[in-house]
Amino acid sequence: MGDSLSHLNQQGEVHMVEVGDRPATKREAVAQGSIRMEASTLALIERGETPKGDLLAVARVAAIQAAKRTWELIPLCHPLPLSGMEVTITPDSQLPGLTLCCSCRTTNQTGVEMEAMTAVSVGLLTLYDMLKAVDPGMTITDIQLMSKEGGRNGVWNR
Repeated sequence: MGDSLSHLNQQGEVHMVEVGDRPATKREAVAQGSIRMEASTLALIERGETPKGDLLAVARVAAIQAAKRTWELIPLCHPLPLSGMEVTITPDSQLPGLTLCCSCRTTNQTGVEMEAMTAVSVGLLTLYDMLKAVDPGMTITDIQLMSKEGGRNGVWNR
């Protein structure tokens, strides 16, 4: 863990970190989270009988859009061009619920952890929105960074 918070200057004031002098390198981050629901709600999804249509496709698109707009949502994030992104949504009967995983890639001077985490958050919120009439007691949980690579800190895995 770093010794200082990079978003604070020497006077303790918030500022956007200068990354212009860093070399552009390939960077990737993977994040995931889950939405827990009633087993009957998961069964409805698996049968493709949800009242609002293909909620998995809508949630994937929402996650992609969120990653692309992270810099507009999180105050000190830099705008980043994403070179690639995958979003998977997997049913899990043990939760019961769905696990959403997002991998973001760029070649840039700063990492894509926040883009991956934002994508997961908004994807899960979209699932909640599309299912809330059926199961308002759902819980979004365990949003976390799973891995990152690239930049001066190299590889990190949970």
